[in-house]
Amino acid sequence: MINTFMPINRILMGPGPSNVHPKVLKALSKPALGHLDPQFIELMDEIKDILRYTFKTENDATFVLSGPGSLGMEACLINLVQPGDKVVVCVGGYFANRMTQIVEKIGGKVVVVKETWGRAIDPNKLEYALKQNPDSKVVAFVHAETSTGALSDIKTLSEIVHKYNALVIADTVTSLGAVEVQIDKWEIDAAYSCSQKGLSCVAGMSPITFSQRAVDHIKNRKIPVQSWFNDLNLLLSYWSGPGKRVYHHTAPSNQFYGLHEALLLLKEEGIENSWSRHKENSLKLISRLKELGLEPLVPENERIPNLLTIKVPDGVDEAQVRMDLLNKHNLEIGVGLGELAGKVWRIGLMGYNSNERMIDYFIKSLKEVL
Repeated sequence: MINTFMPINRILMGPGPSNVHPKVLKALSKPALGHLDPQFIELMDEIKDILRYTFKTENDATFVLSGPGSLGMEACLINLVQPGDKVVVCVGGYFANRMTQIVEKIGGKVVVVKETWGRAIDPNKLEYALKQNPDSKVVAFVHAETSTGALSDIKTLSEIVHKYNALVIADTVTSLGAVEVQIDKWEIDAAYSCSQKGLSCVAGMSPITFSQRAVDHIKNRKIPVQSWFNDLNLLLSYWSGPGKRVYHHTAPSNQFYGLHEALLLLKEEGIENSWSRHKENSLKLISRLKELGLEPLVPENERIPNLLTIKVPDGVDEAQVRMDLLNKHNLEIGVGLGELAGKVWRIGLMGYNSNERMIDYFIKSLKEVL
């Protein structure tokens, strides 16, 4: 006999998802609505407004894709890149490398700016690449590289890109809501994120924003966007169409409820307060970890505050530590990816989980396991 599925309520302190606020879980259980219901259209407009606050932008083309952050990555690239375009991608980790794969599938010509895993992108390397490739159309980079814990100075990177008249795409998957993001001030042309990290909602939603410059570029493409679902022209007809909106897809209404509630909670706290909270709790956790003899991989001024990569000490079985934390303490942390596989643990202290109670529980559990 098959019974109703009842998952164990884990403590999620890996790279995402993070635990979901009880108010968000409650919002997810509200009655479903049709994707063109007037109530749902009103909800979509409210989500757009609060997302503009969250991204710190006035962009009209700010909305949510019904899919994970990877869908947002593909949406930005496939709309802004045409076959034959030269695209500079700053690669210092697993997810930036994924950008290069998407560009290649589109038919773009990739120029890689390579950075050491665990370090922020060096602006001088980007400037050199653009001097060598002044005909580049787009530059893409990751703000907070989830695989390494490194936070790049995308304000400076964006300033360099615009000197060469290219468009900027920024991955804010791990930073949005937890780290300062200023889309308009930093002149980011396109950015995307996810719902399950700093926003503390369930996975499956990708907030996204395009500047007017980016929208104009897309509308003047010589080659149509090489995707139906991710074509910005079609998406805007659903999200911003005058009067009766054009059907695009069956949006997951309950996930929209959850995201709306998560964004409301963030706005109630104040996004600047959220940035400060994540920074303060990160410093507390680092201090406690150092007392155990554990060291972070990333230099202090380049660390993502809400996602820390911690070096695995010599002689310690990193996989066994993770399994013991999960089985004995119901606590999940992340494994190293790519070049860092087996060398680090990734510890998330994001959104609803960024508090002293979580820090205390994690340190106590880790002490026992080690």
